[in-house]
Amino acid sequence: MAIGDIIVGLDIGTSKVSAIVGEVNNFNQIEIISSTKCKCRGIQKGKIVDEDDISLSIAKTIQDAEDEANLKIHSAYVTVPGKYITIVQNSSIKEVKDKYAGISVKDVGASIMQIKDIEIPEGKTIIDIVPECFILDNGEKVQDPVGCLSSSFTLQAEVILVDKDYMKKINSILKKAGIELDGMVPTTLAERNLVLDRNELNDNIMLLDIGAGNTEIGVFEGNKFVYTNTIPLGGDSIKRDIEIVLNISEEEADKLKRQYGLALKSFIDNDNDIFLNTYKGDTKNKTIKSSELIEIIEARIEEIFSLINLDIINQGIKQRINNVVLTGQGITNINKSDVAGKIILNIPVKISTGRLVSTIKPSFRTAYALVRYVASKPFAKSVSSTIDVTSDESILKTIFERIKEFFYS
Repeated sequence: MAIGDIIVGLDIGTSKVSAIVGEVNNFNQIEIISSTKCKCRGIQKGKIVDEDDISLSIAKTIQDAEDEANLKIHSAYVTVPGKYITIVQNSSIKEVKDKYAGISVKDVGASIMQIKDIEIPEGKTIIDIVPECFILDNGEKVQDPVGCLSSSFTLQAEVILVDKDYMKKINSILKKAGIELDGMVPTTLAERNLVLDRNELNDNIMLLDIGAGNTEIGVFEGNKFVYTNTIPLGGDSIKRDIEIVLNISEEEADKLKRQYGLALKSFIDNDNDIFLNTYKGDTKNKTIKSSELIEIIEARIEEIFSLINLDIINQGIKQRINNVVLTGQGITNINKSDVAGKIILNIPVKISTGRLVSTIKPSFRTAYALVRYVASKPFAKSVSSTIDVTSDESILKTIFERIKEFFYS
């Protein structure tokens, strides 16, 4: 991390746009100087359906962030849904000119540039290089080889590709909002270091972020980013089911989901009556049992986990996953969702207990995770967003006007 860097992270979701502006303080920690959000309906089932709506939501979110932090924002990093991401595993061997001088930063940079030398599929473009580990000539694996005495070293890394069309759309949307694109990071890759605890970072883990409209899948084998995808179902799917099946308003459906949120009917303690205030049928007074409501929730949660299960089976990676960690506002407030997941996936499932998770408001966690990921990017030359800082005397001073080198280009 570079002390004093200011990084802007934008999370464009199916229900809202969230922004975090963070500064790296003297203790190499992220100090939040602004957190803002705005409703957004421009993405449905993981697809961009209204660019203008997204652009307006971003512009409003950024404007609020500027007012709150007393600065002018010109650029930002953005999260990317897994469905638009392709991960390519690659390795490179770098010879060191002088073994006794130690491996230099320049050596590491050259090895990362070599990693980029892959055959890029049509319609894809590189957005990131994720170093997994460095292997010295004696076989030792290290995370940072700089200074190590070795005649050569091997870098194992993941090359992250994104669909060009999606990148172009996001870039166009940001430009309409007056913002330049600093870089793009897969959602679950950004969240990994925030959501997982220390032991889980070294395990074979599937991270599931179940949001309003999408479920993001991320599979990690220790430091290796193995797989990511998006399932176009989330918490709003449960809400809509309740609304349609019970023939009530969206507002009441959301209230019932929150009040009686339970993933499995078998865990009902008291099958009490629920009076429907906004029932649209012929009968003015409509009462149901709580078990009827839970059945609706249970059916949709079962479908979400079943689709996840089918996806990882088709990818041939299910047998390699030791544990599953749940996060996201779409499901973590539904009791026993982890139990339902374990039954369907037949893998241990738990709600995230990452040390920092509880310190960040749920609606800002992904944007905050994005800022932390960017700030801690190893061997990156520059990660600062472009910001104009307004002093107390109202004199504008541009402090970051350099080309982004986040992707080692």
